[in-house]
Amino acid sequence: MAGGAFVSDGGSGGSYEGGVTGFVIITCIVAAMGGLLFGYDLGISGLRSDINGGVSGKFFPEVDRQMHNARRETAYCKFDNQLLQLFTSSLYLAALVSSFAASIVTRKYGRKISMFVGGVAFLIGALFNAFAVNVAVLIIGRLLLGVGVGFANQSTPVYLSEMALAKLRGALNIGFQMAITIGILIANLINYGTSKMARNGWRVSLGLAAVPAVVMVIGSFVLPDTPNSMLERGKYEQAREMLQKICGADNVDEEFQDLCDACEAAKKVDHPWKNLFLQAKYRPALAFCSAIPFFQQFTGINVIMFYAPVLFKTLGFADDASLISAVITGVVNVVSTLVSIYAVDRYGRRILFLEGGIQMIICQIIVGTLIGVKFGTTGSGTLTPATADWVLAFICIYVAGFAWSWGPLGWLVPSEICPLEIRPAGQAVNVSVNMFFTFLIGQFFLTMLCHMKFGLFYFFGGMVLIMTIFIYFLLPETKGVPIEEMGRVWKQHPFWKRYIPDDAVIGGSEETYVKEV
Repeated sequence: MAGGAFVSDGGSGGSYEGGVTGFVIITCIVAAMGGLLFGYDLGISGLRSDINGGVSGKFFPEVDRQMHNARRETAYCKFDNQLLQLFTSSLYLAALVSSFAASIVTRKYGRKISMFVGGVAFLIGALFNAFAVNVAVLIIGRLLLGVGVGFANQSTPVYLSEMALAKLRGALNIGFQMAITIGILIANLINYGTSKMARNGWRVSLGLAAVPAVVMVIGSFVLPDTPNSMLERGKYEQAREMLQKICGADNVDEEFQDLCDACEAAKKVDHPWKNLFLQAKYRPALAFCSAIPFFQQFTGINVIMFYAPVLFKTLGFADDASLISAVITGVVNVVSTLVSIYAVDRYGRRILFLEGGIQMIICQIIVGTLIGVKFGTTGSGTLTPATADWVLAFICIYVAGFAWSWGPLGWLVPSEICPLEIRPAGQAVNVSVNMFFTFLIGQFFLTMLCHMKFGLFYFFGGMVLIMTIFIYFLLPETKGVPIEEMGRVWKQHPFWKRYIPDDAVIGGSEETYVKEV
C-alpha cells in the first residue's frame, strides 16, 4: 500500500446516466474566468509599484528614495521595505475577511450571487486604483479588490466542482487555475508594455483590472446555478431539470436521489462552522482545507508571481530583462497548467502532487546554490550571463512543477472533498488560509530575502519536502469519485477511517468504489 493511497474506479458515478455535454463545458469555462481576477492581481501587484517607480514614485516617494539609497544596494536587500510590501499584500487581508462573508452568501443565496458580488467589488476597486489621486483612494481600491478576490475565490471553485461530472471534475475545475495563470501572463505583458509609457503607465496597468471584473459580472448573470445550490434552497424541480441538462439525459433518478440525500443531511446542520471545527467526521475536510492552502503558499510560488521582476533585477537582470523574464515564467505557467488539465482525471491527484513536489524541491536547491555561489552571504557579486540563464531555466522548471501540481490542485482538492452541509464553510477556510499566508509571504518575502539570503530558497525547498511527505501518507485519491460520495474515500483510508461513521457514507457498495493500491 503506497502511503494509504486509494484509486477510485468511478463508483456509482460510473452508472449514472448521461455524459459530457457542451453545456457543461461552456458553463465551466465561463465560470472559470473568475480566476482572471486573482491572476491579474497577482501579476500586477509587484510590477509597476516595485520596478518602475509608478505607484511608489507617486504615492510613496520616501519609499522610492529609500529603495535607491546606495547604502541599501546589496544584492539581497535592494527592495526591502515594509510599506512597499504592505501595498502589495494588503489586498489579501481584505480577501481573507470577505471570504467568511462570502461563505454565508454562497450558502443562503447561491454560488452565482457570490460571483456577482466579487465581480462588482473588483470592478469598483480597479476604477478606484486607476483614478487614485491620493493614498486613501488607492488603499480603498486595494481593499475592494480584496473583497472581489475573496468572493470569487470562495464561490468559483465550488461552482465548478458541483457543475462538473465526476470523471471530468478535475479538468474542468482546473479551468479556474488556468484562468489565474492567464491573468498573470496578461498582467506581465501589459506591464511590459506600460513600462514604455512616459507617464501614467501604472494607471493603465491597474485600471485594466476592470476587464476581468466585467467578464465576471456578465458571467454571473448568464450562468445557471448548480443543482446542489438549488436543492439547498428548496428548488427541487429546477434542480432536477438542471441535472438533466448537465448530464444530457432524462433518467437522472439515481444521481438526483444522492444529491437529495446529501441535501437533507445538510439541512439538519444549523451551524456548519461549529460542526466543521468540532465534529470528528469533518476532520479530514478541515485538515485538508487548512493544510493545502498553507502548504501551497509555502512552496514559494508567490515569490515568483509577486516579485518576479524584483527578484530578477535583484539577481542582476536589467529592467527590460527582468520584465521579459517575468513574461517567460508566465508563459511556462500557462502551458504547464494544460498538462494538469490533461493528466488530473487520467492519472489522479496524488501523482501530480508527488511529482510536482519532487521537481520543486530539486529546483529550489539548485537555484539557492547558484545564487549562494555567486553572492555568498555578503550580497556582493554579479551573475554572469550563463549563470543568469541557468537561474531563469530552473525557475521556469520550478514554475512548471507548481503549475501542474500544487497550483491547480490547491484549489481543486479542497473544493471537492467537503460534504454539502459544510462546503461553503470549508471553502471559506481554504480561501482565508490561502489569503492569510499569501499576505504573509507578500509582506515579508523581501525582508526574508534580505536576512536569509540564498538560504531562503533552501527554506522553501524544505517546506516542499514536508508537504510532499504529508500528501504521500495522508491524501487518498479522489479521481472519479462523485462529489457527494466522498465520505467513502475517507472511510477506506487507514488513518482517516477512524473519524468517519458509517452513516456519513452515501450510496453504492464499498467494493464498487475504491480498491487499495
